[in-house]
Amino acid sequence: MTFTITRFVSLGLSARTSKASLRFFPPASASPRCINIHPFSRPITRTPPRRLYSTTTVTAAGKSFGSAVAAAVIASGVSLFFALTPSRDTDSPNLIAEAVVEVVPTAPQTGSEPTHNFTKALEDLQAEFPESSVVSTDPGELFAYAQSAYSQFVGLPHTIVVHVRSTEDVVKVVKIANKYLVPIVPYSGGTSLEGNLSAPSSGSICVDLSALDKIIAIHESDADVVCQAGVTWNHLNETLREKGIPLFFPLDPGRNATIGGMISTGCSGTNAVKYGTARGEWILNATVVLPSGEVIKTRQRARKSSVGFDVTKLFIGAEGTLGIITEATLRLAPVLPSTVAVAQFPDIRHATNAVCDILNHGAALQCVEIIDELTIKALNQFGTSARKWPEKVTLFFKFQGSDDVIQETSRYVESAATKHGATDYQLASNQQESEDIWQDRRNALFACLAYRPGCQGWITDVCVPVSRLPDLISAAKKDFEELGLVAPIAGHVGDGNFHALVLYADDAELALVREAVSRINHKAIELEGTCTGEHGVGTGKRNYLLTELGEGTVALMRTIKQTLDPHNLFNPGKVSSSSVNQSFDTIVFYSCILMFRRRPTRMS
Repeated sequence: MTFTITRFVSLGLSARTSKASLRFFPPASASPRCINIHPFSRPITRTPPRRLYSTTTVTAAGKSFGSAVAAAVIASGVSLFFALTPSRDTDSPNLIAEAVVEVVPTAPQTGSEPTHNFTKALEDLQAEFPESSVVSTDPGELFAYAQSAYSQFVGLPHTIVVHVRSTEDVVKVVKIANKYLVPIVPYSGGTSLEGNLSAPSSGSICVDLSALDKIIAIHESDADVVCQAGVTWNHLNETLREKGIPLFFPLDPGRNATIGGMISTGCSGTNAVKYGTARGEWILNATVVLPSGEVIKTRQRARKSSVGFDVTKLFIGAEGTLGIITEATLRLAPVLPSTVAVAQFPDIRHATNAVCDILNHGAALQCVEIIDELTIKALNQFGTSARKWPEKVTLFFKFQGSDDVIQETSRYVESAATKHGATDYQLASNQQESEDIWQDRRNALFACLAYRPGCQGWITDVCVPVSRLPDLISAAKKDFEELGLVAPIAGHVGDGNFHALVLYADDAELALVREAVSRINHKAIELEGTCTGEHGVGTGKRNYLLTELGEGTVALMRTIKQTLDPHNLFNPGKVSSSSVNQSFDTIVFYSCILMFRRRPTRMS
């Protein structure tokens, strides 16, 4: 039997209300989808009344689904209306949720209204920021600022977007949000991968920090820099280079990631072997706007301090749930000469064992990356490389130091690699060859996306102790083979972090992808690792937190969140969200995954 559950949520804009209907259909298409990895460029036009968008969301058998929705309803305090309609389909014993979103004109609710008052918040924001370019309710922007250039999920649109220009602007927005109990989601570069930017189901104000892109001060003698949250790491390093300052910021996630987002997700990158991650000592302090509207600076600019708690680290990896970072002081490293070498191995285990030996010897490595034979095949097929790579598991090394140090390191690495079965070891003969070889490593993602034309990809981000990496990759490859999936692998082998790009062409393959990803995440945790090495939790990984961290740790995280943000206004539903609110938001979140992925079709 099929039922329809309809939820009404007041957005409070132009006296219109969003109505989301959840319909149940047979299981054939019951899986949330992820999008291809490319920038969002499709604009959303203003929606006329009675335009319907059909999509599939989550599977729930019988009463359990109704119980989850009822629990979410009671806990969230949101006004809901249920319409239960019998279906003509009597063949399916299970219930599968399908969402239809309909926008219809309606008068503002009276009596038992939702807690969030977006209408009043919008009025106050427009009064506070009278320039027309600052506060936006344009549907295209509301959608675009909930998305990421690389995200595997389609975010729920925001209700209002505010383009702030200073810490003081952020404070004004936060105080208005507090006044009307309206959620806030920060945005800076839009390069995250785990649904970190999505609005909660209740709607939200998106605080766009991308205009906070100033490098405030460079202290060359102290090897640090003060900059705003919207500065990208690559722009920062290019500026230092242009000024002739022989320093750089060594954290290197995806290009155009911003400092605020990098701190908030606890990022790393290829340089982590030598320089560590954002959770190291590279963030000396941060200026943060708290949920109360208070502005704090977490510590002074000194390289070290023993004063009390390390408050800076409280906000690293918090994804904007505890505060909004507007400025930071970053430690810089000296630019040293470097070059690149490559070696091929018979399999992942031999390559990883070689890496363990090399790292434990103390070799002067800046990076060591691994790509499997399928990724090499994709690179050869992609056609951007000047060379034809042997289709074997390949390690890419980046050595750092003086010429003598590099030559000595290279000799040891070649010896250790050969001991573990390596062939075709090659050290770049000049800077141009070094750049060309490393560019092939950078092109791996794009080559893999092009490997099966018309396919889309889901990126994993597991990390384990380096010695356990062969076990994890072997288990992952076995799962891919069992499920009939194509999944090229590349990763930061020096710190046990690897990414599989799991390709799929249709709904049936997507269901298998989701199964494979779940197995990999659980296997990583079983091997004393983590479900996310550098991409963050967002909405995509929050279901694994209890398994990985345990109830006590997650409860402590929630206690900290409740203490700093008692109204749960800052990026709600991310990281350590409460399980009840998470249940309902997950339903609506996956509804939107398909709603915006499919081309809208008008219904009468």
